[in-house]
Amino acid sequence: SVDIDDQRGRLLVPGFIDTHVHYAQTDIIASHGDQLLDWLKHYAWPAEMRFADDAVCREVAEFFLQQLLANGTTTACVFATVHQGSVEALFEAAAGYRLRLIAGKVLMDRNCPAELQEPWQEGAARSADLIERWHGKDRLAYALTPRFAPTSSEEQLVSSADLLGSRPGLYLQTHLAENRAECDWVAGLFPEARSYLDVYDRAGLVGARSIFAHGIHIDAADRQRLAAADAALSFCPTSNLFLGSGLFDYPAARAAGIRVGLGTDVGAGTRFGLPATAAEAYKVARLQDYALDPFEALYLATLGGARALHIEDRVGSFAAGKEADCVLLDYNASPLIARRTANANDLAHKLFALLMLGDERAVAATYVLGEKVYDRSRK
Repeated sequence: SVDIDDQRGRLLVPGFIDTHVHYAQTDIIASHGDQLLDWLKHYAWPAEMRFADDAVCREVAEFFLQQLLANGTTTACVFATVHQGSVEALFEAAAGYRLRLIAGKVLMDRNCPAELQEPWQEGAARSADLIERWHGKDRLAYALTPRFAPTSSEEQLVSSADLLGSRPGLYLQTHLAENRAECDWVAGLFPEARSYLDVYDRAGLVGARSIFAHGIHIDAADRQRLAAADAALSFCPTSNLFLGSGLFDYPAARAAGIRVGLGTDVGAGTRFGLPATAAEAYKVARLQDYALDPFEALYLATLGGARALHIEDRVGSFAAGKEADCVLLDYNASPLIARRTANANDLAHKLFALLMLGDERAVAATYVLGEKVYDRSRK
């Protein structure tokens, strides 16, 4: 016999996929007042220094993963810190939940606080050790993680490319053209490069498993190169708005044929939830005369993210043979959502209202590989 779990009045969707998030910045979410470079100096770097303590790594990793599950996120591409223990703690905790997680140790060998800086050779050696220990274990994968071009020497970027080619299935994750002042800094540090993207391309880092967060201040030639390489962009609207970085040109990326997923970018991002991130993506697109369809918004949070990470054969939809990661959304999560969705005349309007108005209260349950790992009613 088969047990029937009657969930009429709710909506079952594939598990959400976050293509860019910083777990070590959980405790500085909603920090006031700075654009990117000052925000790093005043908030991000001091927070990340705490991760020299393995106990901090374990405690924050557990809280971070619980936040993902409470928001329906079952796959994430995550930045740790420069500390090897930060990656160990995150992978250990993720394995306990059987989450699909891509993560890596941040690499910085210049232009950052001394406490977070290491020679590129040491960063490469520690990354290689982590790859050996964790890449391909359970549902885990490793991403080489130079923070962004200003904090990496050319030697570090090239060594990251060498490691990227050392094992099948490895990823590259970094930041790209998020902020105007950042772009000016990169142009001064790498005068021989045609563009910010070209810095990475010259080092051999633009490829099919490369995920570039932001990509706001790029041009048509950069988009053409990203599409040709089958690389991905992570669209992070809440952090882009919060830091005043600019508007990601989603219509142009879409027209160029680039793989695009959504990223919460916590802690500059202000929500762990992909529905809230999709709501902000809709607003960013509207400012560029593009109306993001509700089903396209859901796609970006699910199958679009899976395609950006080249794991669409495993997650992102309910096609036969996929892993059973899914989220149960509640149309009655709040009186306002219940009232609004009750007056919607079709699924598209109900879904749109749920995405625009929903927060973590709208996640009734989260399932990983078919097993319930989060139940809001038992919170």
